[in-house]
Amino acid sequence: MAESDWDSVTVLRKKGPSSAQAKSKQGTVPVISQAITAAQRRGEEVETTKKWAAGQNKQHLVTKNTAKLDRETEELHHVRVPLEVGRVIQLGRANKGLSQKDLATKINEKPQVIADYETGKAIPNNQVMSKIERAIGLKLRGREMGQPLEAKPKKK
Repeated sequence: MAESDWDSVTVLRKKGPSSAQAKSKQGTVPVISQAITAAQRRGEEVETTKKWAAGQNKQHLVTKNTAKLDRETEELHHVRVPLEVGRVIQLGRANKGLSQKDLATKINEKPQVIADYETGKAIPNNQVMSKIERAIGLKLRGREMGQPLEAKPKKK
């Protein structure tokens, strides 16, 4: 019954760490420099560059650009649709008997898009403007704003 001894443990073929593994575990040679050294031994070109401000806390430095930005006083904003365009859209909808939702469905846009254009909150998009122009039959851009849209002959 010597084979049924549960307290003893037998380990077969346990190898010790290789010399490279032992060195990397001790921390004497980092893994990256090992790869660089191996590449140099093979005769490959190795390019190394020093990182700027590596290991330093220089993320909050005041540079020339930040000072220039601080002196900047111009307020930047997106151009919005003029209110005259919104009035023309409302007039065209009323002439056609369309609600905002009906017009939006007709041009495959969301009703909120039509509401934004009518209140002057939308950023102008030429594709959307041309869809609205065709749907209501009035021009929304240029000197002839509010004039009927001429139907262009279809190309054959």
